[in-house]
Amino acid sequence: MTISVSSVALVVATGMLLLLLWQLRSLVLTVMIAVVVAAALAPLVDMAERMRIPRWLAVVVVYLSLIAGITGLALLIGPTVVTQTERLLVKLPSYLERLQLLVDTWITDLAGVDPAVIDYLNQVLNPQSITAWAIRSGQQLLVQSYDFTRGLLGALLTTLLTIFISGYMLVSGSGLIQGLVELFPYPWNERLAQQVHPMAQRMGGYIQGRVLVSAILGVMITVSLRFLGLSEFAIALGVIAGFTNLIPFIGPVLGSLPALVVAIVQGGWTFLWVLILYVAIQNLETYVLDPLLVGSSVRVKPLYQLLAVLGGTQLLGIIGAVIVPPWVAGAAVLLENLYLKPKQEAETQAKLHPDPSHPYASAPPASAGNGHLVSEQDVQGAGFEEIPAVSPGSQESEEADLPLSGRKG
Repeated sequence: MTISVSSVALVVATGMLLLLLWQLRSLVLTVMIAVVVAAALAPLVDMAERMRIPRWLAVVVVYLSLIAGITGLALLIGPTVVTQTERLLVKLPSYLERLQLLVDTWITDLAGVDPAVIDYLNQVLNPQSITAWAIRSGQQLLVQSYDFTRGLLGALLTTLLTIFISGYMLVSGSGLIQGLVELFPYPWNERLAQQVHPMAQRMGGYIQGRVLVSAILGVMITVSLRFLGLSEFAIALGVIAGFTNLIPFIGPVLGSLPALVVAIVQGGWTFLWVLILYVAIQNLETYVLDPLLVGSSVRVKPLYQLLAVLGGTQLLGIIGAVIVPPWVAGAAVLLENLYLKPKQEAETQAKLHPDPSHPYASAPPASAGNGHLVSEQDVQGAGFEEIPAVSPGSQESEEADLPLSGRKG
């Protein structure tokens, strides 16, 4: 094995670049968030630009409208949410004690009189220990997200920096993209430039769909809980469910736990109806809303989305669970358009026009999907040109029999 100086220099430069990125991980995370925000708001800016509004003014109008909408919503339901959340936290210890009594009664009825079985079930089904574990896990996720912002002032600065970077990307996106892709050699610069728009569409579509689904489910849960007798905490529980639903797969389960704890103390029928409500809403999200509003834009298998959520949660906390999946969706565009599609096209051409030196030459003839060999009409219908046959008496045939030194050219 030969090791050149350029190979060693490349490895060293790559290691130093990764070390530099790790030291600047807060800035890298801010840029990642800014890219996702810009991709999500790009359709609104493009719509405003089509209305003869200058792009920079369209960006300003979109951001001011978004900030005004969030501020108005916070002023409208914010005081009620805070009041109901404080009331829920005050009553949570008493709810847990009553839940513990119910669990002890169930354990005694199920386990009979065996003390060992009762002790084991008490350790496994202890609501207070489960709640403490959930609180510790939530605090750990918040701390992981909080570490990247360096306190309250850091969070404010990160938010302002994210708005500025994403706004600048929306105004001068084409110039930035052109400058980045020119760093790559030809023809990769042109290939990468062609993938920017589909990547932005898929990343922005994921965030737009996720926010829309969360808003719909939050409103549905709030209205349904009021009818089921939990109007004392309905708005707070709906807001909690809406925010947690931004995290795929895990979020809906986390959002249902507070409502189930409150409902189980209210009585058996209330708990049953609340459980049916959350199961129905979960199925509505999984089989209707997600495929319609999110799945059509992401085009990533659910297993890969789950791995992206778990990996992002482990690395970056709650922020990672929201930000990493759209980046995975964007990376899937590159993988699909720059590797999978060219690979499939090359395999198809190799099967239709076999070459003895081609690695697919020994592959069986391609079929048309019904077991029959591909005919000449199929080849022409697929858009491939027919290779003209060479007659034995032609000049090409005569030159083919000559050695390399005797051929023309």
